[in-house]
Amino acid sequence: MNLPVYAKIDLDSGAAETFTISEDYYRKYIGGKTLAARLLLDLMPCGTPALDPAAVVIINTGPVNGTGAPSSSRFNMTFKNVLTGGIASSNCGGAFGVMMKRAGFDGLIISGRAEQPSRVEIIDGKISILPAGELWGLDTEAAQEKLPRHYGKLVIGPAGENLVYYACAVSGERVAGRCGSGAVLGSKNLKALSAFGTKMPVVEHKEQFGRFVKKWIRFIRNHPMTGDALPRYGTAGLVNKANASGALPTLNFKYGRAPDADAVSGETLTETELVRNAGCVSCPIRCERRVKKTNAHNAPDSGGDENREIKGPEYETAGFFGPNIGANNLRKVIDLNYICDLLGMDTISAASSIAFAMELKEQGLADFGVDFGETGNLEETLKNIAGRQGIFSELANGSKWLSEKYGGKEFAMHSKGLEMASYEPRRSVGMGLGYAVSNRGGCHLNGGYLALLESVGVLSADPQSPAGKAELTVFMQDALEAVSAAGFCLFTAQTFVPAIFFRLGPNHIVTRITGKIMTLSGPVVRLLLAVKPLLHFNSFFLLPQAEALRLATGFPMYTGNFLALGE
Repeated sequence: MNLPVYAKIDLDSGAAETFTISEDYYRKYIGGKTLAARLLLDLMPCGTPALDPAAVVIINTGPVNGTGAPSSSRFNMTFKNVLTGGIASSNCGGAFGVMMKRAGFDGLIISGRAEQPSRVEIIDGKISILPAGELWGLDTEAAQEKLPRHYGKLVIGPAGENLVYYACAVSGERVAGRCGSGAVLGSKNLKALSAFGTKMPVVEHKEQFGRFVKKWIRFIRNHPMTGDALPRYGTAGLVNKANASGALPTLNFKYGRAPDADAVSGETLTETELVRNAGCVSCPIRCERRVKKTNAHNAPDSGGDENREIKGPEYETAGFFGPNIGANNLRKVIDLNYICDLLGMDTISAASSIAFAMELKEQGLADFGVDFGETGNLEETLKNIAGRQGIFSELANGSKWLSEKYGGKEFAMHSKGLEMASYEPRRSVGMGLGYAVSNRGGCHLNGGYLALLESVGVLSADPQSPAGKAELTVFMQDALEAVSAAGFCLFTAQTFVPAIFFRLGPNHIVTRITGKIMTLSGPVVRLLLAVKPLLHFNSFFLLPQAEALRLATGFPMYTGNFLALGE
């Protein structure tokens, strides 16, 4: 058995120590966020402030990372949540995780604070801590360009350097977006990590695994969600769906519909801005939007090639820099998304904090110079937030902090301190429950993502009824956490809704009846959760990730103990 290899990196002393995860921990927690949560509990004393030098940040992968399994390039960052004070996990699809694993490490455990701006370099099992003064102050794009092209990279931008509470780390154009991962690295004077290696992951049942992967990829490409909807429109294809169901946050969550939402939708983006599709390493879904850069943003350190392709906005970004601030300019959304990525700043928390500031002004409580429907000064606002310039340093602390100083707690749209995702909880009550019980705050994914079964999917389990939602939330939370722990993108779980419903459509009598039945499924789901140890099977149509994990690790991994990973 090949046990995971981790490295402890102490930035205080500059020492790096390699160790192997115990078989007991490997079998119990597998990898990713579940194993990292256990390690964080073991290694970081309770009460340690998130930005304290003694705070620990764990960057790790799952067992399938880099194996060629579909959508398996994900890596995870786990740390103390800067915004909530609880646990944080932030997932990323960039190349750093794959290269870290090829360099010989399944995970890194980083503590301490370097005396000067530093970077960590990992090459085929060797770890070096190097000065990074020449990178400090650069945006995430410019910083990565200074590192060898063929390395996997993870960097912070100016927002992380200045400890913006919702700063994020960036790998390529992929982002570990939420909870302040960039601020945590910035507090350690750690500007960048890079990795390169030639070691390929070991797969226990290689031939069976290869056959299974080919079959699974065909299934993903033939499913209407992962083979058509996501490649065709990206996640921004949810804008019109959420708007139609009244679940699209508008004007700082005052409303759930915007009359001009289509202007920033995935359909409009595909028709007017899309250059081509792209995707993460080993991903057959290809949901990324590639669009042209513009010269409207005056982005820092961004170069002058205006015809260059950049990453287009996801659903959350389109919603929050669109209807939630009273705007309908898709080009502006693209620009603001790009600026946030360059600065290393979470688009959800940044845009939501700005929306809160807009309502503070509307209510006469505070004036940050931002107004609903006015986007002309938002590029400068984002730069000022990232640099903690003047009053904008307060916006860098998030909406909960602002509400405690200026008032307006009743319209500060967060849970536990983390700004909510772009699903209106009054129209999607199961999603509202998810926000309340998510371990990292206002997160749709950690909250079980019941919006997919209530307000933006083909099925609709009575979005305003609480019936069955507690049980479904528990099941979905367990399933999604397990999928993430293994190292898969959560989009690989979207095939659990049978293709027949997409072909019939949401208004077909069979689809509608199925949605009604789901609200009555609470007792059945409760029973399923109670007998997890008896679920000694794997279903290609329910959780194929469990079978992939079994073949990759050689563990007796079945649906029951796979779900138990997410508990």
